[in-house]
Amino acid sequence: MPKARPELLFSIITPSTGARPRALALAIQSVEAAVEFARAHAGLDPALVEMLVGFDGVDGLRPASALPGLRFFVLPREPGRASGFGNHIRDALMWGARGRFLLFLDDDNALTENALASHALHLAGDEPPEMLIGCVDTSRAFGVPFLPRPVPAGATMAEAVAEAVRPGNIDPLCLCLARELVVRRGRGWADEGGYESDFLNIRRYHRRARLALRHDEVVGVYDAGRGLDPEGQNERQRRAQQPDPAQ
Repeated sequence: MPKARPELLFSIITPSTGARPRALALAIQSVEAAVEFARAHAGLDPALVEMLVGFDGVDGLRPASALPGLRFFVLPREPGRASGFGNHIRDALMWGARGRFLLFLDDDNALTENALASHALHLAGDEPPEMLIGCVDTSRAFGVPFLPRPVPAGATMAEAVAEAVRPGNIDPLCLCLARELVVRRGRGWADEGGYESDFLNIRRYHRRARLALRHDEVVGVYDAGRGLDPEGQNERQRRAQQPDPAQ
């Protein structure tokens, strides 16, 4: 009988259109830095981390990396279907992930150096949370510096989590989720309306999580790779790169 594949601690899920190879390289480098920081400061074995990059119907460029758990996949797209905002890529990759906990890193974002060490610290203990919400630097993309926005004064943990899980206040980059929650009780990552799928999936996980926690440490940088691949920018990123006509 073949041996079961070992369970890892973290699986980092990265959908990619293949149009942002430089930004993808930056995202991978951020994972390398986070793995090394976690090894040095939290004693995390790098072999307990995998990064799964799924290309959306194209065989994209694969940046060189010494990351031991890095794997690339070309995932077919249904005939006639446009890019699904990474929804079907996330869903396919999470079902094959081996980590107890899943992180979501788009190919134009980045982890902070301390991200994995921070997650590991908050997951330590006999009953780790199934949903962990960290803070993301959004200053390159939006008019607010961080998401989720600050916790209301005097809020309980349950209230702080609920306040974070609302439209426009959370992103998959904020999350560290138990695989069991996501792929079993959460039914994977559903395509529930294009761009709005992010919030709808997160809300469903929150409702089904046995324990959810929130902390203020910054674990990601949104739009970290913006501008590295001009031909691969989305419409919002292209608008942000244009000069202000009022100046």
